[in-house]
Amino acid sequence: MPTILVADDDANIRELVCLFLRNDGFETAEAADGKEALAVYASTHVDLVVLDIMMPIMDGWTLCKELRRANPDLPLLMLTARGETWEKVKGFELGTDDYLTKPFDPLELTVRVRALLKRYKIGSTQTIHFGNVILDRQTYKVMRGTESFTLPLKEFELLYKLAGTPGQVYTREQLIDQIWGIDYAGDDRTIDVHIKRLRERFATTSDFKIETVRGLGYRLEVYE
Repeated sequence: MPTILVADDDANIRELVCLFLRNDGFETAEAADGKEALAVYASTHVDLVVLDIMMPIMDGWTLCKELRRANPDLPLLMLTARGETWEKVKGFELGTDDYLTKPFDPLELTVRVRALLKRYKIGSTQTIHFGNVILDRQTYKVMRGTESFTLPLKEFELLYKLAGTPGQVYTREQLIDQIWGIDYAGDDRTIDVHIKRLRERFATTSDFKIETVRGLGYRLEVYE
């Protein structure tokens, strides 16, 4: 089973989170601060990290940044007492995948953990199938039903990124860095232009939608 690292300076919170995760079949590891979490991560196979923001020695912001630097594909779930929009934006910009505010329902946490692990598995494949659309990164082909076509490279990469982790919010800055590169000197509004083009190309598709998350960025939602 996957191993979940829980980093929180509150021992009661760690105990509660680990209890529910283990009851749901997961293995768990614990850390009381960001520095300890990095040490545990370096010595243990970890599939996902649940991390608090306010921790001593190394806070969750720094931990998130360091973990993302070490492994760009490691699923991260921020668990914090804070819920202001700017903090969510900062968390997403640093690389967190999801956000849960204390007090929380432990059952919701386990559901979110399972969803993140599922997204990671989808995102790590070379072929993504969602709705009636298939994206093949090896050939850069798009299959929609019986139709096969190609997209401009950046549009394909943008759609592949969003579809690889359905439901995850990406800020414009994240998408620019991950698709255009950190040295890109253009306007980040280019993301809006490419999103508009993708929406127009798939306007007749009813089983997925690229949604705007006000104040945060974009996400792709798949409708079963």
